[in-house]
Amino acid sequence: MSFFYGVLNLSFWGYILVVFVLAQVTIASVTLYLHRSQTHRALDFHPIASHFFRLWLWLTTGMLTKEWVAIHRKHHARCETAEDPHSPQILGLRKVLLEGAELYRAESRNQETLEKYGHGTPDDWMERHVYTRHSKLGILIMFILDLALFGVLGITVWAIQMIVIPFCAAGVVNGIGHYWGYRNFECPDAARNVSPWGFLLGGEELHNNHHAYATSAKFSIRKWEFDLGWCYIRLLQALKLAKVKRLPPQLCQEPAKAQIDLETVKAVVTSRLQVMAHYSREVIMPVLEEEKHKLEEKSRDLWKRAKELLIKADNLVDEAGRQRIAHILENNPKLQAVYHSRLKLQAIWERTTANHRELIEALQEWCHQAEASGIKVLQNFAAGVRSYSLR
Repeated sequence: MSFFYGVLNLSFWGYILVVFVLAQVTIASVTLYLHRSQTHRALDFHPIASHFFRLWLWLTTGMLTKEWVAIHRKHHARCETAEDPHSPQILGLRKVLLEGAELYRAESRNQETLEKYGHGTPDDWMERHVYTRHSKLGILIMFILDLALFGVLGITVWAIQMIVIPFCAAGVVNGIGHYWGYRNFECPDAARNVSPWGFLLGGEELHNNHHAYATSAKFSIRKWEFDLGWCYIRLLQALKLAKVKRLPPQLCQEPAKAQIDLETVKAVVTSRLQVMAHYSREVIMPVLEEEKHKLEEKSRDLWKRAKELLIKADNLVDEAGRQRIAHILENNPKLQAVYHSRLKLQAIWERTTANHRELIEALQEWCHQAEASGIKVLQNFAAGVRSYSLR
């Protein structure tokens, strides 16, 4: 009977707790080590922590650090294009959600991807002679350990461990995270936050926030958002096992500051996605609400469908969407003014060849035009821009 129940001989709820904890350790290893540290260099780990993560991932996934990092970096570099390894916008949600692991394996065989995007990952003796050479051995060892500790039910424990990352990360995060949810920032891809119901995904559910600030160690932005991975990082920091290198820029306002200078430009350019989010909430949406009451009933459905398009990143708007926007703006000068003002503000940080003086002058001119528009919410926003600085 001891073989049937294993060394631990747990109760039903004991098995549930063990499966939950083991799954969370695996998810934490992926989001902290593979994603935030190795891929985006947002934090560094003490060798004790990094070696634990590498060992655990070898035992529970068989994934190689270089492969995972290279594939994810390519995803960011080629997001929502035909070269994206797992875009539901290109391949369809069903394909990515149900076959995410297969897409990962297919891309891992692309040597060009590994060489171009896999630089800077571990290349020590353990990586070359154990993790890479015997990538499937770790999974076998974990199977034997689960069988010994949990008996026959260890097979179920092991099976769940094996599907956690293929389903949660390769399927849910890469699939639903680019298809369904809310957006804090209009970044130039379809990434969305699937919070709060995805809160057990280690913070990976805050996918729109991550794509907005990819090199940040912290994924939560709004006060009510919860990043479980950040809690783990803070704990490791307290134990001197982690060092955070980057966080999202903190855009703030200094009421006494009324002159646009280099600090203002730096704040606007560095925090441009936050600036555009503020513009959408403080300018576009109030004007939209004000003007929609002037429409005839038959036009309000079209107005409602156009709401998201007015704040959407230009590269994500198709031809039908552009025609819908043009139709809405055609007979509404006020909304047309704030919409085109948004495009002009966005064009400032797209001037990659402009020097500091030219950027300051461009932002000053934008503020002058906004303040002369006669539109109260736009004038207030321009006044706020003058007080921007970085914390």
